[in-house]
Amino acid sequence: MHQHTLTRVIILGLLAILGIVGMQTYWVATTWNLNDTEFSQKAKLALYGVARQLAAENNSDLPSRDIVRQRSSNYFIVNIESEIDALRLEILMQQELVRLSLDLPFEYAIFDCTTDQMAYGGYCQASTEPEDPVLAERTSYLAPDENLLYYFGIKFPTRTGYLWEKMQLVVFLSLILMLTVAFFGYSVVVMLRQRRLATMQKDFIDNMTHEFKTPLSTIRIAAGVFLRDERVAADGRLSRYAQLIHQQYERLNEQVEKVLQIARIEQGNFEIKKESTDLHRIMPDLLGSARVRAEERSGTLEVDLPGHPLPLLADPLHLSNILHNLLDNAIKYSGEKPRIRVRGELRGQALHLSISDSGPGIAPEHQERLFEKFYRIPTGDVHDVKGFGLGLFYVAQICRAHGWTIRVESSLGQGATFRLQLPLLPIVQVVTT
Repeated sequence: MHQHTLTRVIILGLLAILGIVGMQTYWVATTWNLNDTEFSQKAKLALYGVARQLAAENNSDLPSRDIVRQRSSNYFIVNIESEIDALRLEILMQQELVRLSLDLPFEYAIFDCTTDQMAYGGYCQASTEPEDPVLAERTSYLAPDENLLYYFGIKFPTRTGYLWEKMQLVVFLSLILMLTVAFFGYSVVVMLRQRRLATMQKDFIDNMTHEFKTPLSTIRIAAGVFLRDERVAADGRLSRYAQLIHQQYERLNEQVEKVLQIARIEQGNFEIKKESTDLHRIMPDLLGSARVRAEERSGTLEVDLPGHPLPLLADPLHLSNILHNLLDNAIKYSGEKPRIRVRGELRGQALHLSISDSGPGIAPEHQERLFEKFYRIPTGDVHDVKGFGLGLFYVAQICRAHGWTIRVESSLGQGATFRLQLPLLPIVQVVTT
């Protein structure tokens, strides 16, 4: 993954996470406020109902306003301007809370005008079930009101727990969101670590391949001197050794060049120099070399191309490289007696070029990954064909840079066919250039 792409992914991910966290926070706060408002309204309705019934039983009238005053989030004062029976207050309070589905404990106290203090009544359950003895012994301070004479106070000690209990789903979803954010953070750390390791690996490969160029050049010069020396040519054993050195040099140099080309592609430093090129000027050398290699293994190479000019707008070097890679793969993976077929077919203004082999074929699950970097079809512990898995990746990158399409068709036991679709130029352009 390129640095700019990774940066965009992280920034967009952070923005998305911040947006989701913001929405979740707003949702939690809104839900809390709604539940809190609902609690206050129900508590006031219950207390008003109690006040109304107490006033009716005492044949008195309720004050015209400010009957129920909320002194804090969980403490209410009820002004009824008549005497209050503590036992009757408990019963009515329990009934009203149950009626309004506000099933939570409460503490109450009644103002004693002789002492100017709140006389603590007790800690009660909203339901009519027997009280927990431990809870019944709890005491709490309920503040008086200096402007009232006959009133009582009700406090709900478990209000906060009641609200959180009503928000269980919201809390659960928030925990999931927190886990998601933590997982995203962990993923970012892993991505950055993998990016750093990939950069280190890439730098090492680049440095290693560049360091190989000097000794390879020396080997090429030395092998050339040996091959031209008359004494070496006269000795069959030395001549074979010199040819072997030169062949291994070419093989190693080809792999190093592939690595360097891939590095330039990934860095964006490689350039495609398109020019008008006739495919017939490139194919003879490639086909001649491939035919010799196929015949050395008792194989054949069949060619069926249109006879007239095939002008393309392409980089000749890269075009030669991708055709060489496809022919090289066809020969290497065709078994002991390769049968290679190169066929070109004109369809409209495009040449459909196919290169087929007689190899074991490619399973469908591997075909989509053939053009990935370093990917090679698993063969267990057997590695009959050497390579780094860079050839087809390079082919795919060059085709993409030119705007060409490439695909593979294969069935197990029936070989593989690579198909290229190459747009043609008008023949007039080739003649004028």
